[in-house]
Amino acid sequence: MYFLSKELYFPPVSEASPEGILAVGGDLSTDRLLLAYRNGIFPWFDDDEPILWWSPPQRMVVNPNAYKVAKSLRKIINRAVFSVTFNTAFEQVITHCQTIKRKGQKGTWITPTMLEAYLKLHELGHAQSVEVWQDQQLVGGLYGVDLGKVFCGESMFSKVPNASKVAFVSLIQKLKDENYMLLDCQVHNDHLEKLGAFEISRTNYLKILKSSF
Repeated sequence: MYFLSKELYFPPVSEASPEGILAVGGDLSTDRLLLAYRNGIFPWFDDDEPILWWSPPQRMVVNPNAYKVAKSLRKIINRAVFSVTFNTAFEQVITHCQTIKRKGQKGTWITPTMLEAYLKLHELGHAQSVEVWQDQQLVGGLYGVDLGKVFCGESMFSKVPNASKVAFVSLIQKLKDENYMLLDCQVHNDHLEKLGAFEISRTNYLKILKSSF
């Protein structure tokens, strides 16, 4: 395992542990975060841990051009009970992702330092959000890092049923319309799998990522 210094550097992702931990330490500066994402690396750690940098052997992704919306979800979208905007309330979205109560989770990995770092990314145009509204209230959304032709999803939230699903599908449609190659969902979870995400190898993910620049 590598311990990072102030030098702007990451070891080859092939050096990651079996579960995907590549390095420890460093900082969450904009330059380091962008270097990480452009090399298939992302930070993920709890508030009482040092900064941990990950590049897991399997990557959870969505191909926007091949994605099929489930009939049940399409019916919800067609009912037009929600409205969707893009990149209009980033700080509200990331704050809700940080504070929302999640089943089986005692805390959040979106630490105050993480929140500040991604707000800076947003100010510079590198982080984007999707907002879902109902009766003029923000009820769901997601945010992530935009690499140009690959979008790296970070977190989503939902205050009412199906709001985060609508955000997810709306993002995929936007990525398809703008000829993005991939939506990166980072690591497997059952919710993402139900939404249609699937795993590919780190090697294949990096090939797609590098070809997108």
